[in-house]
Amino acid sequence: MTGLVTVLRAADAAARWHVNQRRKGAAQEPYITHLLEVARLVGEATNGADHNLIVAALLHDTIEDQGVTREEIAAQFNDDVAALVVEVTDDKKLPKAERKRLQIKHAPNLTPRAKILKLADKISNLRSLATSPPADWPMQRRADYVIWTSEVVQGLRGASSLLEQEFDRAAADAERTIPLAAESD
Repeated sequence: MTGLVTVLRAADAAARWHVNQRRKGAAQEPYITHLLEVARLVGEATNGADHNLIVAALLHDTIEDQGVTREEIAAQFNDDVAALVVEVTDDKKLPKAERKRLQIKHAPNLTPRAKILKLADKISNLRSLATSPPADWPMQRRADYVIWTSEVVQGLRGASSLLEQEFDRAAADAERTIPLAAESD
């Protein structure tokens, strides 16, 4: 099977697995828009040469958000894709603060391909925060999210200069949407 067909199969699977999921932002976009953006960023960073990484980008949230298992991903795609997805998956059994701490701690130790995937994910999340922040997030929470994301990305630097530039732009754009009101929130 060609790489393109596998990518399309993954897009179809991601759309089906996430069919009822929406982004947290005020616009409540279908979640597939996030997955497609992450896959596009990964494709641009790799010049489309790493089909398995693009597939993993489409599927990167399926284990933690949809309960899809590593074994299901490996069976439908392959072990490489499944390993990449597992590498960027948080353990939802842990408290949120611990998951966030572990992302910062583990970022430098990710494989180079997983770093590209994680960078693309953080870019997409920051872009969403800038254009459609969750309505229930006060300014301070938004500011804290930008700071935390930047801490995670410090450990990812060196994987893709293209994505690092995109991240820096996304972080600056997100910061611009959080006026000094964050100090008074």
